[in-house]
Amino acid sequence: MKNDSYFMELAIKEAEKSLNEGGIPIGAVLVKDGEVISKGHNRLIQNSSVILHAEMDAIEKAGRLNYGDYRKCTLYTTLSPCPMCSGAVILYNIPRVVIGENTTLMGAENLLECNDVEVVVLDDIRCRDLFLKFTCNCSEIWDEELAKVGNTTEVK
Repeated sequence: MKNDSYFMELAIKEAEKSLNEGGIPIGAVLVKDGEVISKGHNRLIQNSSVILHAEMDAIEKAGRLNYGDYRKCTLYTTLSPCPMCSGAVILYNIPRVVIGENTTLMGAENLLECNDVEVVVLDDIRCRDLFLKFTCNCSEIWDEELAKVGNTTEVK
């Protein structure tokens, strides 16, 4: 049976795909009724984009779903979603978000929870290790991305 760990594995593969493309290793998978409907990965660097976070990529690739379909979805993401991605989850009424880990970066989990989104954190060390490897090996890229949004928070 497919469970949260199974779908997180797919999100991690998306994060690895981004890293292999020279991007930030964050991946996401959108699942409806236990079936993957889309996958995405962070493409800020690859596409010179300001909004193609992994979560946004996965939501975009799912196409225009109806309200009932979104209400049956779970979004899996390797890292805690930022306010923009959390806003998209709320806007499209996605009721559940499963996060690989939230110790390197804490996103807008409180925003999700205040809007009745179930938040599950798996504490998957692979997500943390993948991101830390990137920030150590490509610190200049990460620092540049943080500077664009006025954030100077260091990765823990």
